[in-house]
Amino acid sequence: MQQQISVITLGVSDLERSRRFYVEGFGWKPVFESPQIIFYQMNGFVLGAFLKDALETDMNRSALRTPGAFSLAHNVPSKEDVEPVMKRLIEAGGALLRPADTPPHGGFRGYVADPDDHAWEIAWNPLWPIDEHGHVTFAM
Repeated sequence: MQQQISVITLGVSDLERSRRFYVEGFGWKPVFESPQIIFYQMNGFVLGAFLKDALETDMNRSALRTPGAFSLAHNVPSKEDVEPVMKRLIEAGGALLRPADTPPHGGFRGYVADPDDHAWEIAWNPLWPIDEHGHVTFAM
């Protein structure tokens, strides 16, 4: 089986608030919008923001839990890009989880939560090149 992710869907409580974070913060453009879901075309997969109640119904589950011990990551081309991206995300409704610093394994990173508490790592790693299409390669 091919190693890939096709879609990541995040449950959100307010679609417009979520839209502001992803459009104004990251600068992403939706490729589809309805009253219940917004899709963003990423580099190789689709990210969805789906109203929590509608997502629960779609999955035939109730009382989805708050996001836990996971994070999504957005890698940037240079160390100098980390803090400005974090600042834009906070200005667009995000919350600072961890200021940018140098982790033990190298690079530079910080964490911001989206309005629904999904954690985003904003990172630069000199050993993980980003190609012209925005694809990151694990190259250690």
